[in-house]
Amino acid sequence: MIRIGIVGIGFMGMIHYLAAQKLKGAKVTAICSRDAKKRAGDWRGIRGNFGPPGTQMKLSRVKKYEELDELLADPDIDMVDVCNPTQQHAATALAALKAGKHVLVEKAIALDTKQADAMVKTAQHAGKLLMVAHVLPFFPEFAFAAEAVRGGKYGKLLGAHFTRVISRPDWSSDIADPAKTGGPAVDLHIHDTHFIGLICGVPEKVFSSGVQENGAVQYLTTQYLYGPGGPAVSCSSGAVAQKGREFVHGYEIYLERATLVYESGTKPLALLTADGKVKHAKLKGGGEATTAFSAEIQIPVDGIPAGREPDLLSGQLARGALVLCHKECQSVRTGKAVAVS
Repeated sequence: MIRIGIVGIGFMGMIHYLAAQKLKGAKVTAICSRDAKKRAGDWRGIRGNFGPPGTQMKLSRVKKYEELDELLADPDIDMVDVCNPTQQHAATALAALKAGKHVLVEKAIALDTKQADAMVKTAQHAGKLLMVAHVLPFFPEFAFAAEAVRGGKYGKLLGAHFTRVISRPDWSSDIADPAKTGGPAVDLHIHDTHFIGLICGVPEKVFSSGVQENGAVQYLTTQYLYGPGGPAVSCSSGAVAQKGREFVHGYEIYLERATLVYESGTKPLALLTADGKVKHAKLKGGGEATTAFSAEIQIPVDGIPAGREPDLLSGQLARGALVLCHKECQSVRTGKAVAVS
């Protein structure tokens, strides 16, 4: 049984707690929050852009800690699930690793690359797993796409375009604050750079154009330059839509023997084949909003006993996603293509 301690009871902390109720071989045994009401189970003030609203939780069987050090000193916790604000991810994860805990940290891994490097190195030195919770590969439509591209069933990847656009959320002012989240070009767009890194690999360069406001890139369109052999990949992402369309994500993926088309809310995943047929793929998962998160958290639960870092939650892959976001922001500001080391 893997015993989980959740640090930070905001929207994502609540989602992880709810998702953990469906885990096999694991349970949440402790939470950490400086908010006395939340430690008492009053989560009614929590809200986000999907899933159920916060409610009164029954936490009689869960330990409650006010300070991180108290939770880290608990010998009955195997994995620390870091769900506090992004600017606190690095310090929290480093402390947990040094305390001998495995770590799952909600995306983004950190705000800057140096912090991410320190986290990866500390995990290696401590002999513990550092896993980063990028949930997108666990959404049914993206899981299907990843399997199609990585498995090679329809031939090699020729090109792709990804979209992720939201309206300014009234449930979180922090997304526009680069000091707290990195702004939309990190907090939102890192879903895309992680998925692109997973199925396409690391590009040689990026070229981006975009919109800046208050020191943060609010919206950008990027070309990922892989060299003469391709693939030809691009993405548009940011927080510029009006309230009539609060969220949309999707893709068009071009393979040698198939095209995948998906747009949330308007276009169910379609598989287009060379014979002119359009098939709607049978997707695994779905259901409740937390289903993808349950599948995501199950991966580290299964990986910890074997001491195996899951590739979908790799700390190095998450670091690479952060690097791409920063390189793209640099390209927006300079108007030039930027090499990705």
